[in-house]
Amino acid sequence: MVKKSFSIFILILCLGLFLAGCPKKTVVVNRERPPVQKSEEAARLEAERAAKEAKEAKERELARIREEEAKMARGGELEKSLVAKKERGIEGEVFESKLLKDIHFDFDKYDIRREDEGILKENAAWLKKNPKMKIQIEGHCDEKGTVEYNLALGERRANNTKKYLVSLGIASDRISMISYGKERPLDPGHNEDAWAKNRRAHIVVLSK
Repeated sequence: MVKKSFSIFILILCLGLFLAGCPKKTVVVNRERPPVQKSEEAARLEAERAAKEAKEAKERELARIREEEAKMARGGELEKSLVAKKERGIEGEVFESKLLKDIHFDFDKYDIRREDEGILKENAAWLKKNPKMKIQIEGHCDEKGTVEYNLALGERRANNTKKYLVSLGIASDRISMISYGKERPLDPGHNEDAWAKNRRAHIVVLSK
């Protein structure tokens, strides 16, 4: 009986040692996506990137075309506005343009008035959009004073107008000046309204 119990004990002990010695199986969960799925994801991302680049390239090209059309339209507008003057300028034939506006001066003054600064800025903007255009600034005066005095005053008015345009970024070599003094009034009247109109700097376009 004791021998039988001892045999059972030995059997149980051996079974325990056997079970303890068996390696445990480790279950590895593969969290990576299957190769096919990864390949499809990469292809999708590449297609999205290519589509985005193509869209951006198309938008840039459309913007370039619109800008070119705008430049042509601006240039055409200025060209259509030009009317040849009968008198030649100091550097050749000159043209009137309604797109280039006059500025005016107070009596016996040649400084740029604050209310005329905006006009010169508009003129400068047009000249920047048409960089091949050259201009001539005419200085004019009213009928008061001597011929010599008004020629000098008209020159100062033209010169100050040129300086202001240069300060706005217009190249100095694109601008010529001439003074007519009181010789060529815009309004031939002999009253304050006429005199105010004649105290001006008039801008004309030189032929290319």
